[in-house]
Amino acid sequence: MRYASCPTAIIEAPVDRVWTLLTAPAAWGDVFDMRLLGVDPPGPAAVGQVICGETGLEILHLKLAFRMLEIDPERHRLRMSVDLPFGLVVDEEIGCTPLDHRRCRVAYRCNFDFPGGWRGAALRALLARWLDSGPAHSLSRLKDAAERRFYGS
Repeated sequence: MRYASCPTAIIEAPVDRVWTLLTAPAAWGDVFDMRLLGVDPPGPAAVGQVICGETGLEILHLKLAFRMLEIDPERHRLRMSVDLPFGLVVDEEIGCTPLDHRRCRVAYRCNFDFPGGWRGAALRALLARWLDSGPAHSLSRLKDAAERRFYGS
């Protein structure tokens, strides 16, 4: 069972500024709603790299594992596989398109793959409201971070 969400946003910052945030996984805890636990191997985003973190209330420790699958610096696109709790896997693709020297459009495509059977159906029902709002919230945080760093406010 699969569910697709693809929010987009116009970011008032150059595409290179946004790309720098996306390809610096050690700083994702400052941009996205996650507590960074580790980056293996350390350094800028690289195919095969694994970024581990947690989200949610600190007492819950909901683990996340991002695996970099593709990185295309010329097209400002990256693709990851994300393991979420309860067997939920997300195929994520983030693409940045320059609009001019000060703005870009970011598309954040998330394909949620649920486990089979009743467990997947129950998980999808429980997360129904989050399937669109979660990616939109992440994109909003990226937008805020890029614009804040570009404009210095």
